[in-house]
Amino acid sequence: MEKIVRQSLLFDFYGELLTEHQKNVYSDVISEDMSYSEIAEVYSISRQGVFDMVKRCDRILEDYENKLHLLDKFLKVREGMDSIRVITEDIKSKNKDERLGKLLDQLEDIAEGVFAEF
Repeated sequence: MEKIVRQSLLFDFYGELLTEHQKNVYSDVISEDMSYSEIAEVYSISRQGVFDMVKRCDRILEDYENKLHLLDKFLKVREGMDSIRVITEDIKSKNKDERLGKLLDQLEDIAEGVFAEF
């Protein structure tokens, strides 16, 4: 997984566990794609300070993931959802029975609901 995507997902899952200052700086780097120099100017800290804070936040977020595995579980559920979609579409294309089609649509809706909880 690309580093920036992983950082963004980890921030989505665990960002609220960072301090407000850490959240703001990390969000500016990850979500707003601001440069370290721009962030340093906004928060009146050094560029090195921004770099250090991002590295510290990366470590903190990875530590939470290593303990809780929420991102890993999310990715497994998403992979399972993708498999369900492929299989149900395949079955629907091979079988024209409307009742089966409706049941498969219900299965997809249930699976979507479970996925939405993550």
